[in-house]
Amino acid sequence: MDRRSLIKTMAAMPLVAGIASAAAQEPRSIIRARRLRKGMTIGLVSPASNVAEDEDIAFARDVVTSLGFHVKPAKHLYHRDQYLAGSDQQRADDLNAMFADPEVDAIFCLRGGYGSSRLLPLLDYKNIAVNPKVLMGYSDITALLCAIHQRTGLVTFHGPIVGDNFSDYSYSQFKRTLVSAKKGQSLAAPPPFDDPAPGRVEKENRLTLIRGGTAQGPLIGGNLSLVCHLMGTPFQPEFSGRILFLEDVHEAPYRIDRMLTQLKLAGVLDEVAGIAFGKFTESETTRNSFSMEQVLRERTLDLSVPVIRGLMIGHVEDQAIIPVGAMASLDGDRGKLTLLDSGLA
Repeated sequence: MDRRSLIKTMAAMPLVAGIASAAAQEPRSIIRARRLRKGMTIGLVSPASNVAEDEDIAFARDVVTSLGFHVKPAKHLYHRDQYLAGSDQQRADDLNAMFADPEVDAIFCLRGGYGSSRLLPLLDYKNIAVNPKVLMGYSDITALLCAIHQRTGLVTFHGPIVGDNFSDYSYSQFKRTLVSAKKGQSLAAPPPFDDPAPGRVEKENRLTLIRGGTAQGPLIGGNLSLVCHLMGTPFQPEFSGRILFLEDVHEAPYRIDRMLTQLKLAGVLDEVAGIAFGKFTESETTRNSFSMEQVLRERTLDLSVPVIRGLMIGHVEDQAIIPVGAMASLDGDRGKLTLLDSGLA
């Protein structure tokens, strides 16, 4: 082979490898776990950061029990390794064991924090695929929700951690989404205003219509930082034709701008069918800064898909549950996200 041919062949190799890698990442057909019923057993895991005190774990167990379930704690639930809830192998072993355990019907996460993405190469995706179970969490748990769905096709659930109390709103969403498994329900709509009257209207939980239109597609997303962290890895989600939902916390507008720009440059925002922004909470706007509203609008206004903002997704007390991988419709004119498929068997 002459030098010119060799150079051409070598130049093509990364492209071929990239195509093969992308094909390997394509999810299988959708897998649905069973809907929840009272009396089932919930596996309690901590795949990311640890908690400060053992009492925090006791509290989480009480939360699960109060929902009407039995609790099975993970083997290493009480372990701590600096800022992590045990070593990577211990935390991965716990998650793998919960999926394999026939006594466990669903898996809830104790908290987020940091560390979930470190587990992705250690998970037994074949085991997960043949033992489908509800997996619920949010924030750092986004890495698990997206990667497991991408690798197996299992619908996962972006929703409350059990290290916190459920508000009335969250409990209602929990029952509708995971127990009744209702399709056709409106997802993550702001709760009704408690005290409407002349001169008094909702101020905090307001929907903003950024771009009109309608779209349908499977749901994908979660915490914006974690979605960006998965980009370029073997666990990067499929975005084409999907409704992307995003939230974040403790991020200044310029950092949200940076991450949305990353998704824009990667072509993600041009591939999705629609965008549903949740809450971007506890963000400090510095002097001479764009507001969060300005950033979200400016980064998406030139797209040709519906975009809304203000859904009850994220680090908020009243938190919705979003089935990652289930079909939904997004109406950018009415500000409505509707679940078309419960995502459960």
